[in-house]
Amino acid sequence: MVGDVKDGTAQHPKLRENGSMSFDRTLDESALFRICFVCTGNICRSPMAEVVFQELVRKAGYEGAVTVISAGTGDWHVGENSDDRTIAALAAKGYDGSRHRARQFDPEWFESLDLVVVFDRSQERILRAWATTDEDRGKVQLLLSFDQEQAAQADVPDPYYSNAAMFDTVLAMIERSSAALFRQIEPGIRQGVS
Repeated sequence: MVGDVKDGTAQHPKLRENGSMSFDRTLDESALFRICFVCTGNICRSPMAEVVFQELVRKAGYEGAVTVISAGTGDWHVGENSDDRTIAALAAKGYDGSRHRARQFDPEWFESLDLVVVFDRSQERILRAWATTDEDRGKVQLLLSFDQEQAAQADVPDPYYSNAAMFDTVLAMIERSSAALFRQIEPGIRQGVS
């Protein structure tokens, strides 16, 4: 885990004073909308969603208005690249996931975020337990809940212990739900930009 160890407890990585977080991705607090995708280890599902959503933002011309980051609930992979199968699945669809470095979510980030998107109910429970206010708990949402056709499924499966084909399946689910999420927030962003 990144961070200091005090009194036998590991500390989460912190937002720096300049607003940046470890591993070269920044949280622009002046952005109109700030979103963090959170999975378990930040090497499969959440990096996929980060890259996919950044591309939706870029194509819409909202790069300065929306900040997209990702993290994991656990610290097992902090500092590592995405899983090779994640990078391959993204590349096959024209995305570049090669610059990603895993990090762990810090509950202190809640106040700077507008939305924390998780991939399964266990992550939802963890993040809501880490939140200290009802407002922050309300920021935690399941990704599939944004897509009517996939919402009943609730969880995006973790492809880590599966094969490359499952990574492709998971990426397709993420693309579909991310597009649905983007359609829901885009009118507010457009209004804020104009």
